[in-house]
Amino acid sequence: MGQVKLKPRLSNLQIINMSVGFFGIQFGFALQNGNASRILQTFGADVEHLSLFWLAAPITGMIVQPIIGHYSDKTWNRLGRRRPYFFVGAILTALALILMPNSALMASLLPPIIIGAGMLMIMDASINVAMEPFRALVADKLPDEQRSFGFSVQTFLIGAGAIAGSWLPYILSEYFGVGKVAPAGQVPANVIYSFYFGAAILLGTILYTIFTTKEYSPEEMADYYEHTQEVEESNGLKDILKDFSKMPPTMRQLGLVQFFSWFALFSMWVFTTPAIAQHIYKVAPGDTSSIKFADAGNWVGVLFGIYNGVSAIYALILPAIAKATSKKVAHAISLTAGGIGLLSIYFISDPHYLIYSMIGIGLAWGSILAMPYAILSGSIPSKKMGVYMGIFNFFITMPQIVNGFFGGLIVKHLYHDQAIYAIVLAGIFMVLGAISVMYIQTKKES
Repeated sequence: MGQVKLKPRLSNLQIINMSVGFFGIQFGFALQNGNASRILQTFGADVEHLSLFWLAAPITGMIVQPIIGHYSDKTWNRLGRRRPYFFVGAILTALALILMPNSALMASLLPPIIIGAGMLMIMDASINVAMEPFRALVADKLPDEQRSFGFSVQTFLIGAGAIAGSWLPYILSEYFGVGKVAPAGQVPANVIYSFYFGAAILLGTILYTIFTTKEYSPEEMADYYEHTQEVEESNGLKDILKDFSKMPPTMRQLGLVQFFSWFALFSMWVFTTPAIAQHIYKVAPGDTSSIKFADAGNWVGVLFGIYNGVSAIYALILPAIAKATSKKVAHAISLTAGGIGLLSIYFISDPHYLIYSMIGIGLAWGSILAMPYAILSGSIPSKKMGVYMGIFNFFITMPQIVNGFFGGLIVKHLYHDQAIYAIVLAGIFMVLGAISVMYIQTKKES
């Protein structure tokens, strides 16, 4: 057996190029996060049913990501190992972005609410096809000492894409005069055009990454990792289940942290628009065609852009914080800030003060997108990087599925349609995540 070679360090430009596609993915994801509840309510969904419709995201992610990770580990063709999945996912996501806000035009086939929910599911599945291999690509290409920086660059570009996607509907209506109010049952023009623009950005940025980033061949990967061999024959689901049963202990321990964190995030994405509309703008439940509801929806987009902007900046200094303390401590501090930010929303009556809440949420989001992967990557066998990154997504999707099934019922029957209390519970869960992260035992500590 030959001596294992060290991976070459990559330039900052090369690291940026491999993650530019994440800018476009998050642009589209931000449009979905900021507007899906609004679109579904426009098509007739009640507040208590929103979490059920949002189940499309975690269910498709739980199914798609391990499968894509497994097969991308074992793929090699002219496009490479991970890039074929970027390409297919980009095309499908762009189509879903175009179709979702136009679901009412297909009402002759099915009710708009059903078509809208179907497009949400297709969009989520497609985003997952494109997104999962990006995580594995960073681990494939970068030496250990550059991985935290690589994941932080991804987080910065995720934040930048989310700012643009979140703010676009507001910018189109307030600065370009595109209509923000539409007749009952129709999506406003500013939202529709934002989705069109998002489709173009997503497709263009992923193509940029495909054309500017070269992947290591199986032979090169074998030189960089001991016991790494050429692309192995796949046994499909059997291999995935076997890998799941043998997941590293660090991944299992991170599962509890991820449960608390992503339960909180799901509540925030689903219920922030109705919570702020009711609690701060004093909009009656079910009133989706008023100017106040439109203003609340547009302002939520701005707020989501702010927390993503904070996360983008925070991502650049997060490696230094982790180096000065530890990855666990940095993540715990960040999640605590997010919990405080979510809890503070209950005490605010002026929508402009919500900006301060978003700062704390942005710190948490920036860490959630980077630190768990940085903690985990050192504990995963190199030739299983893709499938384990996909399996790790199970700990992201499961809390969202639990929330999806029960969150709406809790809002309806325990909170009496007052969505603000779902945000309060999210804050509590974020703090619990901060506590649980300190009990993780990494490979080095073991």
